Amino acid sequence: MLSKKTRYALKALVVLGKNFGGVPIQISKIASEEHIPKKFLEQILLDLRNAGLLYSKKGSGGGYGLVKDPAEISVVQILRLTGGPVALLPCVSLNFYQKCDECDNEETCGVRDVFVDVRDATV
Repeated sequence: MLSKKTRYALKALVVLGKNFGGVPIQISKIASEEHIPKKFLEQILLDLRNAGLLYSKKGSGGGYGLVKDPAEISVVQILRLTGGPVALLPCVSLNFYQKCDECDNEETCGVRDVFVDVRDATV
């Protein structure tokens, strides 16, 4: 299940993506249209800006916009920025690996093999 932070980030990015190349959009507009708490959205957009996905403009006509084409931003990238691991099993994660408690041998684990394939197909 996606965290609220991830869902809100994706909602905001969809709004910003539809406006790509246009004028920056104010946080308050995104928050009200997408029913996202404004303070929480501010932190999310700041994180996305710090990651190089967004730019911000202060003052009149200010707001946020996408730095690059929406097609160049992957859902996996957003998941990693907002929610941690993408893999469904800890032993499959590329960035947050942990050995499974119930597994004796990862090399022969059929469940792990299936989820490695899922991970590789989605990353």
